[in-house]
Amino acid sequence: MAQTTDGQLTAEVDAYVEEVWEDVVEDIRTLVKIESVEDLSAAEPGKPYGPKANEALMAAEGIARRLDLAVTDLDGYIGYGDVTGNEGAPYVATIAHSDIVPVGLGWSVPALDVTRKDGYLLGRGVLDDKGPLVLSLWAAHFFARRVESMGTPLPYTLRCIIGNNEETGMADVGHYLACCSEPAFCFSPDADFPLICGEKGLYSGKFTSEPIGDGVIESLDGGTVSNAIPGQATAVVRVDADKLPSRDGIDVKAAGEGRACVTAHGKGGHASMPEGTVNAIGALADYLLKHVENLTDAERLWLHLEQEVCHASDGKSLGIAAADDKFGALTCVGGTVRTVGDRFVQTVDSRYPTSTSGSRITIELRRFAALYNATFEEGRNVAPFYIDPVSPEITTLLKTYSEYTGRKGKAFTIGGGTYARHFRRACAFGPHEPHAKEPSWVGTEHGADEGVSEEGLKRALKIYIVSIARLMELELTQPEE
Repeated sequence: MAQTTDGQLTAEVDAYVEEVWEDVVEDIRTLVKIESVEDLSAAEPGKPYGPKANEALMAAEGIARRLDLAVTDLDGYIGYGDVTGNEGAPYVATIAHSDIVPVGLGWSVPALDVTRKDGYLLGRGVLDDKGPLVLSLWAAHFFARRVESMGTPLPYTLRCIIGNNEETGMADVGHYLACCSEPAFCFSPDADFPLICGEKGLYSGKFTSEPIGDGVIESLDGGTVSNAIPGQATAVVRVDADKLPSRDGIDVKAAGEGRACVTAHGKGGHASMPEGTVNAIGALADYLLKHVENLTDAERLWLHLEQEVCHASDGKSLGIAAADDKFGALTCVGGTVRTVGDRFVQTVDSRYPTSTSGSRITIELRRFAALYNATFEEGRNVAPFYIDPVSPEITTLLKTYSEYTGRKGKAFTIGGGTYARHFRRACAFGPHEPHAKEPSWVGTEHGADEGVSEEGLKRALKIYIVSIARLMELELTQPEE
């Protein structure tokens, strides 16, 4: 492909983004309308994560085809669209996902649509990650159009990988890597700018109570997924509703004769960013211990466990606190509580640095559980990921970010988990801008009223296109098998 000066390229990109932007928003809307939550109970061949997740994958692949990408679907697990480059050369990739966490409660706008409000787009997935997925496809379309007009291929194939299982395990990437070679470099538009070069270890598990028996608490139910701080939690108790006081953040309603439904409201958010959140399960435990009489010893013991798990996110009360110089401090949050038979089950989600390990966390959480006559079972355990922030690919992306924002581009590490950790040469690159001052009504990813700045998305699309153009000018090699 003929060389283009930076000035020519940026002018061309600016014009392109203005030309296509309304179509970009409509494509985001198309995906947001699909409630693409994993449903393994309805899985079948070709739809391994259930029908709605597959519907979103097919819709995204359809958008890619319309945008002149050569699309391949890998058995319904994951797909990709290519702009073909020089034969025999490695490929550069983006990877984003079409699945979402459950909608949850507390929305003031339709969760399964895109609402435009005062310069923001609101809806489940506009930020995580359907909006960025659509940006990646339109970025590739820019190059497909250039290749067609110039008649020469890209130095490297550009591949947009469309994931479908990011929120619940990333098994889709395992399927992809079993079918395809790794990219020479890959970035995931599924996080914050400037650029994420490392991710904490990912750990999960669950506490299970001793048999509760014929107690006062009939049921506990809180949270939607284990990797989010719950904004709401509910208990049904065998107490007359008029004997229970209402409090700030607590609703009490009759639930039949001699029964009350107590609902605690908190402030939800992503498990990797607990600062500023309020765990509704912890608030519910506080209320029940203070205002519900005649709790059994087993119930009281469990509610005290809930307080320790849900009121602090540093893991200190659980015996698992840790920190290092790359990732900072460990976090641990309580995500969901459920009633299962005659027991209560509380999930936890921890993000840990290199100074500890999943096996060490398991040992300590089992010890902690025993103090409350409970048991603990380990779930996932994925080691931390880190890429050198001075590599040519990383410095190229940071340079582009700095030019478009006027801010210093410095790589950092996070507690969240993105697709980047599954590749040897990869990073997470925007599109959320943490420096922006957003209105209080704009929700976070995984939370109610999830939102993103429309201008921020437009700028991110420009950053992605120019970054990809510059990656095409580097000497890239295929990672060794």
